[in-house]
Amino acid sequence: MPATRSLIVLALATLLTLVVAPAARAGRGEPRLPVPWTTVAGSHANNVTPGAPPPGANDWSCDPSARHPNPVILLHGGGSNQTSAWQTFAPLLANNGYCVFSLTYGVPFAPLPGGLLPMEQSARELSVFVDKVRSRTGSAKVDIVGHSAGTIMPSYYVRFLGGGPKVDKYVSLSPLWHGTTQLGISTLYQLSETLGLKRWWDRMVGIVCGACNQFLQGSEFLKKLHARGIFDPAITYTNIMTRYDWAVIPYTSGVGHGPGVRNIVLQDECPLDFAEHGGILADRNAAGHVLNALDPEHAAPVGCVLTTPVGSLLPPR
Repeated sequence: MPATRSLIVLALATLLTLVVAPAARAGRGEPRLPVPWTTVAGSHANNVTPGAPPPGANDWSCDPSARHPNPVILLHGGGSNQTSAWQTFAPLLANNGYCVFSLTYGVPFAPLPGGLLPMEQSARELSVFVDKVRSRTGSAKVDIVGHSAGTIMPSYYVRFLGGGPKVDKYVSLSPLWHGTTQLGISTLYQLSETLGLKRWWDRMVGIVCGACNQFLQGSEFLKKLHARGIFDPAITYTNIMTRYDWAVIPYTSGVGHGPGVRNIVLQDECPLDFAEHGGILADRNAAGHVLNALDPEHAAPVGCVLTTPVGSLLPPR
């Protein structure tokens, strides 16, 4: 029995090391922040300090380096907030020398989470935040890393609110440029329009979530974006998708086309990656692609890490 207990303790200790081990490439010479490779960390942090900036984010005294002159702004998805979404990427990017900033946007009223207001309103919040970050850091442009709704909301800011000249690189995790058909809701939504019930539908859903109908395939919001053009030709876009996405259906909704647009399906390069919609936020493979997208001049091989639906638990092969 003592030997068995020792093996169990050793296994748990090894697993803990793998889960929180930082994956930085080149830090700033400062103490490294722990990087948890599981979405459980986000849930725990949100229970302890709901709404608080994640570790490594919102240091308003941060001075961007010559290697990373653009501050990185992290944008969570619908029904989330900065605390639960960015426990992995905020410290990871900070450890790699970036000035990192995040906010919780689109909150209708407390205690509801963020990303629920109509995306036009959230985009105006983002506009104010970007100008604040640029003013405090002295940077001409920012880079954006968004997840889910946090991938299409900034597009409205870029295309309709004058954000284009202020954004350099735009990295999207589980994007939905063409909307989602989840559970057939988009079909029902379009049917309501055919039957003259769309105004009723919008009013009922909008009481709690003004953005929810905008996610759907064929929504007026997406039609407006596509009519203008989703992608600004002066911005570099990287779309990172997972085949196991349960929220963005089909996952290929995240595929974009344009001269400055790159599309990555995680499983095309790593069949051991089983991350789902939220798990991509604690995915080492996705993190490698994000780091390369933000710093293409120093791109490194991403490798292939075994990833569960809720995060990466094993070191690179």
